[in-house]
Parts: sequence; C-alpha cells; structure tokens
Amino acid sequence: MDRLASVERTLRAAAPHALLDTVRTVLTDLYGSLGVDLLMADYAMTILQPVGALPRTSEPVSAHTGAPGRAFGAQQPYSCAGSFPDSVTAHLPVTVRGDRLGVLSVTLPEERYDAEVVAELEDVAEALGHQIVVAERDTDLYLQARRAERLTLAAEIQWQLLPGRSCARAEYQLGAQLEPAYAIHGDNFDWSTSADHLTLALTNGMGEGIDAALLTSLAINALRNARRAGLSLTDQACLADQAVYGRHRGALHLSVLLLRFHLPTGNVEIVDAGSPRVWRLREGVVEWIDLEQQLPLGMFEDTVYTAQSLQVLPGDRLLFVSDGVYDVASPAGERYSERALARAIQSTRLLPPPQVPRAVLQELAGHRGAVLAEDDAMIVCMDWHGRPAS
Repeated sequence: MDRLASVERTLRAAAPHALLDTVRTVLTDLYGSLGVDLLMADYAMTILQPVGALPRTSEPVSAHTGAPGRAFGAQQPYSCAGSFPDSVTAHLPVTVRGDRLGVLSVTLPEERYDAEVVAELEDVAEALGHQIVVAERDTDLYLQARRAERLTLAAEIQWQLLPGRSCARAEYQLGAQLEPAYAIHGDNFDWSTSADHLTLALTNGMGEGIDAALLTSLAINALRNARRAGLSLTDQACLADQAVYGRHRGALHLSVLLLRFHLPTGNVEIVDAGSPRVWRLREGVVEWIDLEQQLPLGMFEDTVYTAQSLQVLPGDRLLFVSDGVYDVASPAGERYSERALARAIQSTRLLPPPQVPRAVLQELAGHRGAVLAEDDAMIVCMDWHGRPAS
C-alpha cells in the first residue's frame, strides 16, 4: 500500500502529457520494471495503440487477440514471457468506473514477479486511468492515441459529446458503440447517474455530416440542461423539443428515447420520441418491447410528452438500437430483420455488455458485405443486476 500511495502521489503531481514517462520512472524505482507501455483502445474498439508523439513508431495490436487483447477483453491481468531474458510481462486493464480505456504493460524480472505484485500493479493501472481522464482536459495526447485514422468533423463533435463507452456500478453495467466510428453523423447516447437514478438518452438525428452532428449536439445539451435543473423526464423532453424547434422551426428534428431507472426498485420511466428501439433478453427469451411512440423532438411547436412505465428484473439484458441497425440491407437488398437481430442478441448473451455492441456490429457488417453503410448505427447494451441487499 505504501508503494501504491507513492505512485498515486507521483501521478497527481505529473504534467498531463507526462503520465506515461512518470509511471515508467516510478515503476522502475519501486518495482524494478524493465519496460512499461500504455496502449489505448481506438474509437472502433478493434485495436490498441501505443501512447506517444506523432508520427507513431510502434505498431498497434489487436484489442481481441494476443496478450494485451486478452487482458483488455477479459478485464483481467494476463501475463506472458517478457522480451528480456528471465522476465515476465503483465498486461493490466486500464479502466475507470467500467469505462475501458486500454492496457498497461509492465515487464518485470522473474524474481520480482508474484501475485501480490500483480495485484498492486492492477491498482496502479486503475490510478493511471483516473489520471488520464483528468489529463484529457489539458492535453490531446491520449485522444490522439485512440485514433487509427482521422475523424470527420461531425464524428469529432459526436465523440466529444459522449460520457464514455461503458460504465458499471452495483445495480447495472452499460456498454455502447457508434459506427462508422470515424465518420458518425447523428446517432449518440448519453447517461448520468445519481444515488437512486440512472438517466439514459439515445438519439438519432436526421441529416448527414456536420448538420446532423450539430443538431444532435443541440438536443443533447438541451436534455442535459433540463436534467441538471432537476426537471422531470417529460419536462426534459419538452425543453429539448422547444430548443430544437426554436432553432430549426420544424425543418429538422431528431428521434430520442429517454429512460429513467429507479435503482432501488427497477422501475423505469420512458419517453419514446422516435426510432431507437428496445429489446429485452429475459430468462433466455428475446423480445422487442413495443413502446408508445410520440413525435420526434423539434417537429412541431409545444409538443406535450407523456411517460410510460416498464419494470426490469435482476438478470434482464436490454439492448437499445438505432434504425441504422435494423434497416441495414445486404448486397441483395435484404434488410437485417428483427429475427436476425434476435439471433445476434442470443448469440452474444454470454458476453459482458461492453463487448456486445462490437460483436453485434460485426455481424451487421457481415450481413451488409462490401456495401457501404447508408446510415449511422448505435447499439447500447445494459445488464440490470438490481440493488444488492443491504
């Protein structure tokens, strides 16, 4: 614990761009490490890229295979033979409150490697993750490491809106993904939690490119403004509706699915204002939840929204998808049907929520074939555990 406290103090004092150099120095001094590398998951969640100044001198590795990929996917330390004689490399997930950022790889002499040291290094990786989240306010270094290619301007706006790509606490676990990751237009998701509530917003903005991104940005920030003012779910929808209509006078609108989970009971308030759909996996049965659809935000002036209720039970899995998923066509013109989506939900039922969106999107890409995507695709997966007994 003394060593961990020393690492944490040193990281807090480090310059934002120097976290990797700092952790290398401190792990060498305290643990005798022979090498330390930090790999960040890219926006598509397919590769892990080394942190460093551009242009990169090291090649990325898979986020699904190999030693770093196994640590990242399983969210557990994975050790293998190091590149130095008589050495071991421990690959440790860098994760902050369920949001998977990347992998910290630490090479140690064999005589210094044991289970206690690995446990301490896990804590070091978590502490580093927290410092990266803070440092991203002041440096682009870690955001650059997440990019396998250049983002479009629309995608830049969309990714900066996101709260993260996964999160977890005792009552639930969330994982989400947007595609095409480097050229997303109008789809987005947002979440916020408090002591007793989780609010989840899923949006599907009309249009393409920068216009769609700006429309979604306006709606997301209007919803946040209303939520942070303590307004009800229906009032949040009404305020965002007024903001979009006031700006575009009905010429542009966007679909939103708003949900507010009561964490102690599992009761859910829902305002369905458009196309994002909800699927539920309960006790092995997949079903689409038919909600009362209301007008999209910004279509008409002074639209009144009402909420409906849903009860989730421990063990339920919810999947939220945009029309860019269930409207995808194959090269022969066949639509990705509800039956195909239900099969994908069943086939991924053993994966944790952060891995489900990527797996379903890969199946979607296989269905689409070489045909370019016509629309954005958003998938959010949620496992509901319920509040543990006190």
